Amino acid sequence: MTRELFDEVTFRCGAVAKNRAALAPLTNGQSHDDGTLGDEELAWLARRAAGGFGLVATCAAHVSPDGKGFDGQLGVFDDAHLEGLARLARAVAAEGALGVVQLYHGGVRCPSRLTGQQPWSASAFREDKPTFEVPRAATEDDLARVIGHFADAAARSEKAGFAGVELHGAHGYLLGQFLSRTMNTRDDAWGGAIEGRARLVREVMRAVRARVSKGFAVGVRLSPEDFGYTRGVDLDETVSVARWLADDGADFVHLSQWDARRTTKKRPDVHPLPLFRAALPDDVKIIAAGNIWDRADADDALAKGADLVAVGKAAIVTPDWAREARAEGYVGRRGPLTRAEYRARAVSDRFIGYLARFDNMVAD
Repeated sequence: MTRELFDEVTFRCGAVAKNRAALAPLTNGQSHDDGTLGDEELAWLARRAAGGFGLVATCAAHVSPDGKGFDGQLGVFDDAHLEGLARLARAVAAEGALGVVQLYHGGVRCPSRLTGQQPWSASAFREDKPTFEVPRAATEDDLARVIGHFADAAARSEKAGFAGVELHGAHGYLLGQFLSRTMNTRDDAWGGAIEGRARLVREVMRAVRARVSKGFAVGVRLSPEDFGYTRGVDLDETVSVARWLADDGADFVHLSQWDARRTTKKRPDVHPLPLFRAALPDDVKIIAAGNIWDRADADDALAKGADLVAVGKAAIVTPDWAREARAEGYVGRRGPLTRAEYRARAVSDRFIGYLARFDNMVAD
């Protein structure tokens, strides 16, 4: 099947994206300490919606107070967040984009300085890092509570007016920690073989799907293999997890590949996109993310089996990427940009400070 970047996409829940270009969920630190929406975060996302993206995802929004992983992180765990969430949903929808809240719990990556308590995860484990805090192993009460928090957050997102949510199961956060063979050493029903390690993300998917309407899109982001904070994840197991989540009601699977052109580590002659496309029903859409800058990058991912492409750094640099990429052969601008150039693109000084951690993003 030929997939054109500016074709409409209909998810199996019935939601329609006006094109296949998605704004990737990006940490930006532009909201308030209590999780309420910051005006800078609103401006950042509204500007990208105005730039023509068919789907606009929020940053990772924490579903419970003990799930916070970043300063200035958007929250979705309390009705006090509803007013700001509704403002954001309206701003994105006004530009004709599907607004999606990425639902998140950081697990071991929730520092006590932000939460006031010891982080928890699948198991207690250690890492040789100076700032690492040993987590406690999750109890049954923890797991029941966090499943409920994800479901509550999804219902709150729908009430605010968003079109869908994405469960953050990638990048070594809580749901990914349970999927990991190295971070999850439990010997109960939440650990062991992949069927047990996948139980939490599957229970969350089912609980979320049960709390929202049929027309509300529910997806999941997964890391196909180890990269960065993702450790202990096997390619073939991730394919199985994706298939199970489709059975549980997922409308889309978002593959965080870091480089969408790269083949798999486990089988270097195999690209992940055709592998996942063959494993999933046709009506479950695949979003590909990873170093997509140019029209050729997007077209390549679509040709390999993606239904949408998630644009991250390129959308920071070029808010109108989803309009400019209509030109065949479009080559997007890359960094570094000056702070003044970023401010003109609705990127605040706080977000610029975060971007300065990455190579070739901030000029000074």
